[in-house]
Amino acid sequence: MKLTPKQKKFADEYIKTGNATQSAIEAGYSKKYANTNAPKLLQNTTLKQYIEKCMDEIASNRVMSYTEAVELLTSIARGEEKETVVVATPVSVEKVEKEADLKTRISALKEILKRYPNNDKLIEQQIRKLSAQADVAQIQAKRMAEGEQNSSVNVNIMIPEQEDNNGE
Repeated sequence: MKLTPKQKKFADEYIKTGNATQSAIEAGYSKKYANTNAPKLLQNTTLKQYIEKCMDEIASNRVMSYTEAVELLTSIARGEEKETVVVATPVSVEKVEKEADLKTRISALKEILKRYPNNDKLIEQQIRKLSAQADVAQIQAKRMAEGEQNSSVNVNIMIPEQEDNNGE
């Protein structure tokens, strides 16, 4: 069974507003009919299926999938995703494209790893190393901003080698 043009208009309006009575009026039903019968229109099986189908299409187009989310996090972690920042120069203000800073990249890595419960200690240690490097870079930037010339911070981080599962 197909929908009449009036039913289709009602369903489309209902999808937009979520208000059955107002949607019935917009579709061309009388106010009196809309006030008493709009909820009954929503009980129509064909109409209900049409609305559900449209809502599924909207959701699939508007809501990010799991794969999309992990792909975006991966591109951020790899520094492939750029963001536009405004930078003040002595002459003017410029917009510059830059990759995510280390802390943002580390956060993306952590989010990715949450989705893989069997991650190993090596990955956790690599994240700790990246975090420490980010902290060092932040300290160096702060010192440079305060006018300290030639000041550097050196940190050596050793990651112990992992043993094989055979204990070799």
